[in-house]
Amino acid sequence: MALLYGLLWRLLLLLVHVNRALVSWLRVRLRSMKGRLWERAMAALLLPLALAGFPDQQKKLNHANPDANGNPVTGSRAAGRRARWLSDGRALEKLPVHIGLLVAEEELSYTDTANLVVWCMAVGISYVSVYDQHGIFQKNNSRVLEEIVRQQQDLLGVDGSKYSVEVLNNSSDKQQQNGYMSRPAVKLLCPDDGKRSIVAAAQQLCRSVENRERSSKDISVTMLDSLLRESKNVPDPELVVKFGTVDSTLGFLPWHIRLTEFMSLPSHRGVSYDDLLGVLQRYSSCQQRLGQ
Repeated sequence: MALLYGLLWRLLLLLVHVNRALVSWLRVRLRSMKGRLWERAMAALLLPLALAGFPDQQKKLNHANPDANGNPVTGSRAAGRRARWLSDGRALEKLPVHIGLLVAEEELSYTDTANLVVWCMAVGISYVSVYDQHGIFQKNNSRVLEEIVRQQQDLLGVDGSKYSVEVLNNSSDKQQQNGYMSRPAVKLLCPDDGKRSIVAAAQQLCRSVENRERSSKDISVTMLDSLLRESKNVPDPELVVKFGTVDSTLGFLPWHIRLTEFMSLPSHRGVSYDDLLGVLQRYSSCQQRLGQ
């Protein structure tokens, strides 16, 4: 028994020595880590002061590389986004040639609307119509175009000019180029645009009957339709995305939406690319029976 007690006593002493050594090692490691953390914290605090002391040098750096701070979505990141968005468009079974963006909200966001236009162009949509009930976008068409150009640079990078748009004049449907490509095209619409074209076509039919160029029996829906589509550069929209909680088309091109698919999103404010892509995927998978 005495031998057993002796062995246990020695084992306890060994454990005490090991514990002391371990505690000493941990203390040294903690001091070292605290020192490093303190150095990093001081460097983080002093770095802004150091940079502030050289404003001229910072301006030179920014001038030499304007995309470094002014536009974070450039270079490889912008190229990656362009490639991804184009790939997303090609992956869809069908993509609308003409899409309508119907903003049924009182408070309009030019930046979010411009983002939607740029995303539509990036996936391969040729024509984008932007519509609001009060015609605010149409009245401020220069501001809309400026915001689109700005968002092209932010979202697509330095090659954004390749996607530059032309704005279509709603009164004559003649194309007004902004100095870049002839496509994609953006059309800014208001409720008067749909009504105006129907009234003009009806007046033309009445004049032709009055001048005995046609008989009243010749007037039909088909003839009116042909007049409405005469000299038009823009096809009917295959898809209209409505933003807002209002359950109405709000007078959006009444004659041109007979075969148009309508889909809704809660708001255009804060809308994301994934929101738009989800709508395009739903449109791609839907089947149009066309009266069959």
